[in-house]
Amino acid sequence: MTYALSAALQKAVYGALSGDAALTALVGAHIFDAPPVGAIPALYVSLGPERARDRSDKTARGARHDFVVSVVTDAAGFQQAKDVAGAVSDVLAQPLAPLERGRVVALRFLRAQAKRDEAGQQRRIDLTFRALLDDD
Repeated sequence: MTYALSAALQKAVYGALSGDAALTALVGAHIFDAPPVGAIPALYVSLGPERARDRSDKTARGARHDFVVSVVTDAAGFQQAKDVAGAVSDVLAQPLAPLERGRVVALRFLRAQAKRDEAGQQRRIDLTFRALLDDD
């Protein structure tokens, strides 16, 4: 197993999201690889938790990475968040740029969960994707 591809995957996902015109038209520059600090934007996208598992075999090292991309808004309803979540899905349905190390064998959407925070002030959609990576 290797976790050595995680940073390269995160960089490629972040680059794809922040470089997409349709997504940035919806959220501007409010795409983060960590939750924002200080003044919180009314609508933003953030890379979230990741879980990696071994996907090695006798011929190659690799890993399966399940990672979350979150859309967070303080809007009263979910429509705006769903529009942004759809744009995130569209971006990640396209091939990523080559990784700095390793390669993406497959990247697909797994699931989404839409929820309100306990105080009812924010709406959040957590999109989970799975990347299969080989360490070439």
